Amino acid sequence: MNYRTRIVPSLSEIGQAAWDGLLQAQADGNPFLSFAFLHALHESGSASSKTGWQPQFLTLWRGDWLEAALPLYVKSHSYGEYVFDWAWADAYQRNGLDYYPKLLSAIPFTPVTGSRLLARDAPAQTALINAMRTLQVGNDVSSAHVLYAPEAQAQALRDAGFMLRTGVQFHWLNPGYQNFEEFLATLEQKKRKNIRAERRKVSDAGVTFRHVTGEQATEADWRFFKRCYDHTYAEHYSTPYLNLDFFLRIGTAMPQHVLLVVAEQDGKPVASSLLIHDRHTLYGRYWGAVRHVPCLHFETAYYQPIEFCIAQGIRCFEGGAQGEHKMARGFLPQKTWSAHWLAHPAFADAIERFLRQEKDGIDSYIGELNDRNPFKAAQAGFQS
Repeated sequence: MNYRTRIVPSLSEIGQAAWDGLLQAQADGNPFLSFAFLHALHESGSASSKTGWQPQFLTLWRGDWLEAALPLYVKSHSYGEYVFDWAWADAYQRNGLDYYPKLLSAIPFTPVTGSRLLARDAPAQTALINAMRTLQVGNDVSSAHVLYAPEAQAQALRDAGFMLRTGVQFHWLNPGYQNFEEFLATLEQKKRKNIRAERRKVSDAGVTFRHVTGEQATEADWRFFKRCYDHTYAEHYSTPYLNLDFFLRIGTAMPQHVLLVVAEQDGKPVASSLLIHDRHTLYGRYWGAVRHVPCLHFETAYYQPIEFCIAQGIRCFEGGAQGEHKMARGFLPQKTWSAHWLAHPAFADAIERFLRQEKDGIDSYIGELNDRNPFKAAQAGFQS
């Protein structure tokens, strides 16, 4: 089948109906792939050519019908990706070569697995991969990267000449708990004791919580959350990626997917976390506090969201990037996938050798983590 290829610098050229219609046809879609989320990133200036994220979405059309699309950016740096290639860029520079610009398919600032090869059927996906190969070879870029793709899409990209890289995240799984205590009962005694102690410290400090849906969130709620978000970045001597306009936009455009957890002490808000969700999965995104309270992070970013999952029947809570400390709170390791193509043959060979060694290390690491499963033996089968 013949498709018409278009490079689209703005989702407004596609339209929400066409984009979200294609997204609904995907088995591995999520709210971060929606028109509302991506358009908010672009229109707020958070992910734009000025910030080093130049949208260059690859699309395939049959007449006026969108058959396939790849969220794609021209990147001038490697910030906000969470699959780190700084060493690769440094090696290029030390050899007098330019690593940037590069092509990147990802959701900016969002380490969440989800469909990258958006296609209505297998022929459209194959055509999309072929169009990407043509694009990467025909442009003056060092490389192309597809981050946090589902395993099946990663394997399709490997078949097309990409190298695969694995990573680790930590997810909490819900087999149908009736309440938080039932979840605690599945954990080893020491883990239960520690969680109860952490929650008690927060309660004894007089902290209470509000779960604020997107529909309920006021501009004041968003302004306070942004203050918390900025504070977290300041503590790490870093610059925030996202601006207030972005948060206000997603609150308005996709309120059904938004949850703010707001912690209050002495009648004033002191901390907040932002979570995105659909019917099946809750995604932890950001958290911050303007006052120190022992264990407040664990309560605001983990335990309150777990309570929400149980109440809503949500099956999975993805806690975000990194963090072995999540295991002590009932999260278990899950493998993630990314795919990489490099134009320079010698560098491609060297990185392929590195990735083989890294994969062996990741597999061993996941095995060691699973040996430290925090659940009782009777529950470990489901959780793993």
